[in-house]
Amino acid sequence: VSHQRTDWISIHSRICHLLIPVLGPQPCFHNEKDRKHGREQLQRRQECLIAVALSTAQGFVWAGKPLEAIPAALQALRFSSRVFGSGSLQLVPVYLLLAEASTGAGQLRQAAKYLSQAQWIVLQTPGCSAALQSKLHRGLGLFSIAEGKLDQALYHLANDVYLATSEFGLNSIEVSGGYFHMANIFFRQNKMDAANSLYAEV
Repeated sequence: VSHQRTDWISIHSRICHLLIPVLGPQPCFHNEKDRKHGREQLQRRQECLIAVALSTAQGFVWAGKPLEAIPAALQALRFSSRVFGSGSLQLVPVYLLLAEASTGAGQLRQAAKYLSQAQWIVLQTPGCSAALQSKLHRGLGLFSIAEGKLDQALYHLANDVYLATSEFGLNSIEVSGGYFHMANIFFRQNKMDAANSLYAEV
Protein backbone atom coordinates (compact mmCIF):
# COMPACT_ATOMS: atom_id res chain seq x y z
CA VAL A 1 0.00 0.00 0.00
CA SER A 2 2.82 2.42 0.86
CA HIS A 3 4.48 1.71 -2.52
CA GLN A 4 1.19 2.37 -4.33
CA ARG A 5 0.72 5.62 -2.40
CA THR A 6 4.28 6.76 -3.23
CA ASP A 7 3.76 5.82 -6.87
CA TRP A 8 0.47 7.74 -7.00
CA ILE A 9 1.95 10.85 -5.35
CA SER A 10 5.07 10.70 -7.50
CA ILE A 11 3.71 10.23 -10.99
CA HIS A 12 0.45 8.36 -11.57
CA SER A 13 -1.79 11.22 -10.44
CA ARG A 14 -0.12 13.31 -13.20
CA ILE A 15 -0.13 10.81 -16.06
CA CYS A 16 -3.18 8.62 -15.41
CA HIS A 17 -5.23 10.41 -18.08
CA LEU A 18 -2.35 10.02 -20.55
CA LEU A 19 -1.90 6.28 -19.97
CA ILE A 20 -5.30 5.15 -21.26
CA PRO A 21 -4.79 6.18 -24.92
CA VAL A 22 -1.22 4.81 -24.84
CA LEU A 23 -1.73 1.48 -23.07
CA GLY A 24 -5.33 0.82 -24.12
CA PRO A 25 -6.37 -0.96 -27.32
CA GLN A 26 -5.34 0.94 -30.43
CA PRO A 27 -7.88 1.67 -33.16
CA CYS A 28 -7.88 -0.46 -36.30
CA PHE A 29 -7.06 1.50 -39.45
CA HIS A 30 -8.00 0.39 -42.96
CA ASN A 31 -5.34 2.16 -45.03
CA GLU A 32 -1.62 2.86 -44.75
CA LYS A 33 -2.06 6.64 -44.44
CA ASP A 34 -4.32 6.26 -41.38
CA ARG A 35 -2.02 3.60 -39.88
CA LYS A 36 0.97 5.92 -40.26
CA HIS A 37 -0.97 8.78 -38.67
CA GLY A 38 -2.01 6.47 -35.80
CA ARG A 39 1.61 5.41 -35.17
CA GLU A 40 2.77 9.04 -35.18
CA GLN A 41 0.00 10.05 -32.78
CA LEU A 42 0.89 7.18 -30.42
CA GLN A 43 4.56 8.17 -30.50
CA ARG A 44 3.69 11.82 -29.71
CA ARG A 45 1.58 10.70 -26.74
CA GLN A 46 4.40 8.49 -25.46
CA GLU A 47 6.91 11.34 -25.85
CA CYS A 48 4.52 13.60 -23.90
CA LEU A 49 4.39 10.97 -21.13
CA ILE A 50 8.19 10.81 -21.06
CA ALA A 51 8.48 14.61 -20.80
CA VAL A 52 5.95 14.80 -17.94
CA ALA A 53 7.58 11.91 -16.07
CA LEU A 54 11.10 13.33 -16.51
CA SER A 55 10.20 16.85 -15.42
CA THR A 56 8.28 15.47 -12.43
CA ALA A 57 11.22 13.29 -11.37
CA GLN A 58 13.67 16.18 -11.81
CA GLY A 59 11.42 18.41 -9.72
CA PHE A 60 11.42 15.90 -6.86
CA VAL A 61 15.22 15.58 -7.02
CA TRP A 62 15.65 19.36 -6.90
CA ALA A 63 13.19 19.51 -3.98
CA GLY A 64 15.33 17.01 -2.04
CA LYS A 65 12.77 14.18 -2.34
CA PRO A 66 14.72 11.43 -4.12
CA LEU A 67 12.41 8.57 -3.13
CA GLU A 68 9.45 10.32 -4.75
CA ALA A 69 11.53 10.91 -7.89
CA ILE A 70 12.25 7.22 -8.53
CA PRO A 71 8.74 6.06 -9.64
CA ALA A 72 8.46 9.00 -12.03
CA ALA A 73 11.91 8.35 -13.49
CA LEU A 74 11.09 4.64 -13.89
CA GLN A 75 8.00 5.59 -15.92
CA ALA A 76 10.20 7.80 -18.11
CA LEU A 77 12.60 4.88 -18.57
CA ARG A 78 9.79 2.47 -19.43
CA PHE A 79 8.35 4.65 -22.18
CA SER A 80 11.76 5.85 -23.43
CA SER A 81 12.77 2.20 -23.95
CA ARG A 82 9.52 1.56 -25.79
CA VAL A 83 9.80 4.62 -28.06
CA PHE A 84 13.56 4.84 -28.70
CA GLY A 85 14.88 1.33 -28.00
CA SER A 86 16.83 -0.03 -25.04
CA GLY A 87 20.25 1.04 -26.39
CA SER A 88 19.31 4.56 -27.41
CA LEU A 89 21.14 7.70 -26.27
CA GLN A 90 17.76 9.15 -25.25
CA LEU A 91 17.84 6.76 -22.27
CA VAL A 92 21.11 8.18 -20.86
CA PRO A 93 19.57 11.27 -19.18
CA VAL A 94 16.89 9.02 -17.64
CA TYR A 95 19.50 6.60 -16.26
CA LEU A 96 21.51 9.54 -14.89
CA LEU A 97 18.42 10.94 -13.17
CA LEU A 98 17.62 7.51 -11.71
CA ALA A 99 21.22 7.24 -10.48
CA GLU A 100 21.03 10.69 -8.86
CA ALA A 101 17.72 9.88 -7.16
CA SER A 102 18.95 6.45 -6.01
CA THR A 103 22.15 8.00 -4.61
CA GLY A 104 20.09 10.60 -2.77
CA ALA A 105 17.92 7.83 -1.34
CA GLY A 106 21.02 5.94 -0.14
CA GLN A 107 20.56 3.13 -2.70
CA LEU A 108 24.16 3.17 -3.93
CA ARG A 109 24.15 -0.32 -5.46
CA GLN A 110 21.12 0.53 -7.58
CA ALA A 111 22.65 3.88 -8.53
CA ALA A 112 25.81 2.08 -9.71
CA LYS A 113 23.69 -0.15 -11.99
CA TYR A 114 21.98 2.86 -13.58
CA LEU A 115 25.32 4.61 -14.12
CA SER A 116 26.74 1.45 -15.71
CA GLN A 117 23.80 1.32 -18.11
CA ALA A 118 24.31 4.97 -19.07
CA GLN A 119 28.06 4.48 -19.51
CA TRP A 120 27.55 1.38 -21.64
CA ILE A 121 25.19 3.19 -24.01
CA VAL A 122 27.61 6.12 -24.38
CA LEU A 123 30.55 3.78 -25.04
CA GLN A 124 28.52 1.87 -27.64
CA THR A 125 27.52 5.03 -29.52
CA PRO A 126 30.23 6.59 -31.71
CA GLY A 127 29.85 10.32 -32.09
CA CYS A 128 28.01 10.77 -28.79
CA SER A 129 27.85 14.51 -28.07
CA ALA A 130 30.31 16.12 -25.65
CA ALA A 131 27.29 17.56 -23.80
CA LEU A 132 25.93 14.09 -22.99
CA GLN A 133 29.39 12.76 -22.09
CA SER A 134 29.76 15.76 -19.76
CA LYS A 135 26.50 14.84 -17.99
CA LEU A 136 27.68 11.25 -17.65
CA HIS A 137 30.96 12.32 -16.04
CA ARG A 138 29.10 14.64 -13.67
CA GLY A 139 26.85 11.74 -12.64
CA LEU A 140 29.89 9.51 -12.09
CA GLY A 141 31.56 12.31 -10.13
CA LEU A 142 28.59 12.84 -7.82
CA PHE A 143 28.33 9.08 -7.26
CA SER A 144 32.05 8.93 -6.39
CA ILE A 145 31.51 11.73 -3.84
CA ALA A 146 28.69 9.70 -2.26
CA GLU A 147 31.05 6.73 -2.04
CA GLY A 148 33.74 8.92 -0.45
CA LYS A 149 36.14 8.43 -3.39
CA LEU A 150 37.12 12.07 -3.75
CA ASP A 151 40.10 11.66 -6.10
CA GLN A 152 37.98 9.62 -8.48
CA ALA A 153 35.24 12.26 -8.19
CA LEU A 154 37.72 15.01 -9.13
CA TYR A 155 38.79 13.00 -12.18
CA HIS A 156 35.19 12.69 -13.43
CA LEU A 157 34.32 16.30 -12.63
CA ALA A 158 37.43 17.54 -14.45
CA ASN A 159 36.25 15.55 -17.50
CA ASP A 160 32.80 17.07 -17.04
CA VAL A 161 34.29 20.60 -17.12
CA TYR A 162 36.50 19.81 -20.12
CA LEU A 163 33.65 18.31 -22.17
CA ALA A 164 31.16 21.05 -21.21
CA THR A 165 33.74 23.69 -22.15
CA SER A 166 34.36 22.08 -25.54
CA GLU A 167 30.62 21.96 -26.21
CA PHE A 168 29.40 25.26 -24.75
CA GLY A 169 32.47 27.50 -24.28
CA LEU A 170 34.57 28.62 -21.31
CA ASN A 171 32.09 31.03 -19.75
CA SER A 172 28.94 28.96 -20.19
CA ILE A 173 26.57 28.23 -17.30
CA GLU A 174 26.81 24.51 -18.18
CA VAL A 175 30.44 24.47 -17.01
CA SER A 176 29.71 26.02 -13.60
CA GLY A 177 28.20 22.86 -12.07
CA GLY A 178 31.41 20.88 -12.51
CA TYR A 179 33.47 23.70 -11.02
CA PHE A 180 31.07 23.97 -8.09
CA HIS A 181 31.25 20.29 -7.18
CA MET A 182 35.06 20.32 -7.52
CA ALA A 183 35.21 23.36 -5.23
CA ASN A 184 33.12 21.52 -2.64
CA ILE A 185 35.59 18.62 -2.71
CA PHE A 186 38.59 20.92 -2.25
CA PHE A 187 36.70 22.63 0.58
CA ARG A 188 36.19 19.23 2.29
CA GLN A 189 39.90 18.52 1.83
CA ASN A 190 40.73 21.91 3.43
CA LYS A 191 42.45 23.07 0.21
CA MET A 192 41.02 26.53 0.52
CA ASP A 193 43.02 28.25 -2.24
CA ALA A 194 41.78 25.80 -4.86
CA ALA A 195 38.24 25.86 -3.44
CA ASN A 196 38.02 29.66 -3.37
CA SER A 197 39.44 29.93 -6.88
CA LEU A 198 36.78 27.55 -8.24
CA TYR A 199 33.97 29.20 -6.27
CA ALA A 200 35.07 32.53 -7.80
CA GLU A 201 34.98 30.91 -11.24
CA VAL A 202 31.42 29.72 -10.59
